[in-house]
Amino acid sequence: MLLPLTLIVVITTVDILSPPQIHLGPLLVVAPAITASFAGTRLTALVSLLALAALTVIGVMRDGLGTSNHETQLAALVVVSATVVAFTALRDRHARELVQVRSVATAAQQVLLRPLPPRIGSLRIASVYLPAEAEAQVGGDLYAAARTASGTRLLVGDVRGKGLTSLGEASLLLGAFRAAAHLQASLPELAAYLDGSVSWDLAAALEPSPLDDPQDAPPQEADLLLGVDQQPTESFITAVLLDIPDKGDRIQVINCGHPPPLLLHRGEVLSLDAGCPAPPLGLGNLLESAYCAEEFPFTAEDRLLIYTDGVIEARDATRAFYPLTERLRAWTADRPMPLLEHLRHDLLAHAGGRLGDDAAMVAVERVPEDGSAGTR
Repeated sequence: MLLPLTLIVVITTVDILSPPQIHLGPLLVVAPAITASFAGTRLTALVSLLALAALTVIGVMRDGLGTSNHETQLAALVVVSATVVAFTALRDRHARELVQVRSVATAAQQVLLRPLPPRIGSLRIASVYLPAEAEAQVGGDLYAAARTASGTRLLVGDVRGKGLTSLGEASLLLGAFRAAAHLQASLPELAAYLDGSVSWDLAAALEPSPLDDPQDAPPQEADLLLGVDQQPTESFITAVLLDIPDKGDRIQVINCGHPPPLLLHRGEVLSLDAGCPAPPLGLGNLLESAYCAEEFPFTAEDRLLIYTDGVIEARDATRAFYPLTERLRAWTADRPMPLLEHLRHDLLAHAGGRLGDDAAMVAVERVPEDGSAGTR
């Protein structure tokens, strides 16, 4: 506030002391204009009134208030100040609306993408979610964990698209997984159930209502504020399902078009590539074949990293992709949470602080058997 107030004082003083042919009063309009750049409606209006008062003082001290020149200056300052105040009020209203939209999006994200517990069953788990649309704080990458009678099942997925357009599909898959993860006897049966649930709902969502004309439907204000595309698109979800028993040193994995998990084993980084990959969820299993669960080793000394393609597709200033496998070799001995903290900072530094796509990472470590019951 010192800058516009100082300008008013300086301009007024210099104008009063200047020769009669020099008029600096019109420069007072700078004060409310500068104030509007950082202050709200009330302060902008207050500075505008001070500028008008200063111009009045100039008229009294110099050639009087009744001259046409001074009356023109006063009228111009009133019009410009009123315009600045009006636009400031409009800006503040949109800012309040955007804050409300962000709060709703953040609340929805916290409800749908519940934080994974640091300990579940025989596992230590850590998770990180980085939205591409920082203003929205919400996106289509997802993860969830569920306990079964013999172990823990994990889901990490990525909905086609980002932001609010992918929120519905993400909530659909998460709801289906949480409802059925402990009911389906095997991992292939769970994958088939999730694909059926997602395919049916996505197909129903894409069918237009005979009573609605999409040409007449106005876009939602929240979507306009966050820049969400209103055009319908074919949706699908890449996902990886894991079944990690409480006992033993093997895990089962079904990969549905998702980047393969990475196993950190004795200083090496191994990719758990699928020998019989499945199509993404939501396409109705185009291969028309049973889902195949593959087994991989996973001992108490190992770490497991499951991630979405937003991690490996992050680019730096030279358009080079993030070298996830190479960077992981430096942190193979880290616990899940320190590992993800290293990855988070390194990934954002590589991408210049802003990702081109949502990114999610889940790190898992098997706890050595010590007789503890674990956390459900």
